Amino acid sequence: MALDFGEKRTGIAVTDELQIIATPVDTLETKELFNFFETYFAKEKVSELVIGLPMKFSGEMNPIENEIQKFILKFKQSYPQIPIYRENEMFTSKMALQTQISGGMKKKDRQSKGSLDKISATIILQSFLSKK
Repeated sequence: MALDFGEKRTGIAVTDELQIIATPVDTLETKELFNFFETYFAKEKVSELVIGLPMKFSGEMNPIENEIQKFILKFKQSYPQIPIYRENEMFTSKMALQTQISGGMKKKDRQSKGSLDKISATIILQSFLSKK
């Protein structure tokens, strides 16, 4: 599973058991993530969590990293058996937008930021899988 973590919304993506293809799942309000995990983990096996690493082009971390670190601590307390990995998320939003355009999504539909977040999570996960 991968997350494109945001202050308000978080995009979620998962992969198949063979870890070949990343697929978007949903975009949720960030405050609802642990409710989602409780339900999702009861039905599906999740062996790893990949969270986007919000680096700026200068190499500095984006301020959202502070919130991500708090989230990681809470996640580790709740699910210590699931290892967490980080994957650079630089340019994922731009790539997600390009994916929407290439896929023929209308401009009105692209204005929903929720679809952008789950596509970004999918790109983060696919990048991680490609390196494995």
